[in-house]
Amino acid sequence: MHQGRVSIMRRPFLAQYKRTVELRSTGFNLVAIDVALARRLALSVVLGQAAVTVVCALASWLIAGPHAALSAAMGGGISTAASLVMALLGFGGKSAADGQRAMRAFLIGESAKIALVIVLFVVVLKSMKVVPLAMLGTYVATFCVFWIALANLLPPLGGKNVARGRAKNS
Repeated sequence: MHQGRVSIMRRPFLAQYKRTVELRSTGFNLVAIDVALARRLALSVVLGQAAVTVVCALASWLIAGPHAALSAAMGGGISTAASLVMALLGFGGKSAADGQRAMRAFLIGESAKIALVIVLFVVVLKSMKVVPLAMLGTYVATFCVFWIALANLLPPLGGKNVARGRAKNS
């Protein structure tokens, strides 16, 4: 830890997504988010969800056939499309011009994501006969990609550095 700076990142390679700014006049530290890097992280989550969708669809095809594979692709596609809409609306354009605009863009993106998930599930369930386990299982698997990425950005529990399951003694 550097003197006068605070790092809340648990994973060193994710430290690039946040930067620490020292406010000399107040004596406080501020953790700011670089929007371009956050957008890149959000789009990499979408790419990860697409990869999980393909893997689950292939596994469903091997286990239960092409109908299950299509159902899995639909479930993963719903989650991936919704996350893409959120990433584009939440982090696109001039959303970082000020705090209110950034919050508004994020809320609009999240609302569009929820609405798109509902609409796409209704369309898929009304228009085709799906294999429920394959579709919902893949949806949940792609949703887990988002939560794993989010968990990697959180500080460690208790605020202590933990190296591979062992507490670091200093």
